[in-house]
Amino acid sequence: MSTLRRQMMQDLELGGYAETTRDHYLRAIAQFARFHGRSPAELHQPEVRLWVQHLMGQGLSTQRLRQHFAALRFLYGKTLGRPAETAFLSWPQDVDKLPVVLSEEQVHSLLDALEKPRFRVFFTTMYSAGLRISETCRIQTGDIDAARGVIHVRGKGGKERLVMLSPRLLVILRAYWKHARPPAPWLFTGRTGRPIAAEVARKALARAAAAAKLDKKVTPHVLRHSFATHLLEAGTDLRVIQVLLGHGSIRSTTRYTRVSARVITKTKSPLERLPKTG
Repeated sequence: MSTLRRQMMQDLELGGYAETTRDHYLRAIAQFARFHGRSPAELHQPEVRLWVQHLMGQGLSTQRLRQHFAALRFLYGKTLGRPAETAFLSWPQDVDKLPVVLSEEQVHSLLDALEKPRFRVFFTTMYSAGLRISETCRIQTGDIDAARGVIHVRGKGGKERLVMLSPRLLVILRAYWKHARPPAPWLFTGRTGRPIAAEVARKALARAAAAAKLDKKVTPHVLRHSFATHLLEAGTDLRVIQVLLGHGSIRSTTRYTRVSARVITKTKSPLERLPKTG
């Protein structure tokens, strides 16, 4: 391991960055170094600009571009103490797209298509509580509070919250634990006994989506979108959904009001109130 990589790892840990974020940043900088064939410590703004131009031509999503840009800013701003090298960077803005949402029938088909019980329980948990994939990967057995009917979740940026523990999910989790006996303290583990890798879970979901022949692009986050939309359609208050999802702002939650077909169809057009003619 290079000295620079070790220093950046230490700086990320001191900054309290989540493990998944640290991994994303370190991978992004490794790609930057391979592109130029030199240590980033030897590179300056012209080389950073060349790398940014390369990234912009790769058709990456705005989220992936932001990860790369944030990694560069952290490296030069924190670890190397040369923030001027990335001062030109601007934050790519998201295209305001509607989130992909599955119907309840499609969610059932998707979960049923997961062949391995471990992945079926993993994604059932994710949908049942509206979790992010990173949050689901790191659930510990002690986080399941059956007495209070809640799950303790460690969210983005170290923020913690409580989400509902469905009685049906509790039965599923107890049966899973009795059969799998995952090594403590984790609920979902890989072969090494460490928390299951998000990428491994993503691939399992992709195979299930193909097997279920769904006509939408399915990612783990689609289950979170579906959770929120289904709650909204069932009449759950938007503020409650905000808390369950761990959104810092209600603005992040209101996007689901735009994709809830059931709520939209229940809303009467003002045309209905006009006097009939003819």
